[in-house]
Amino acid sequence: MPPVNRLYAAYRSRGLQVLLIAFREDPDLVARTAAERGYVAPVLLDRTGEVTGARYGVWGTPTVYVVDREGRLLARGLGPRDWSSAAARALVEALLAR
Repeated sequence: MPPVNRLYAAYRSRGLQVLLIAFREDPDLVARTAAERGYVAPVLLDRTGEVTGARYGVWGTPTVYVVDREGRLLARGLGPRDWSSAAARALVEALLAR
């Protein structure tokens, strides 16, 4: 998650929002893990998995959704991504320029 932290820190002043969502996890464990790992983005909790799983089809982590400022889904990715890469930064730059 350090690359996600760095990406969020670098672009949040320009409008990038990052939300981390834990599902089917104990709230105390989620809070402790977020603090220990130094997550800087908000961490949301879906205790039952109803919203993430049943509504959005997220059954594994990590899953990323790219949503524009109007709430339209632009992309969905399953599995790890290299958020420290030049390609990731170029993607974020292009999205923020829209």
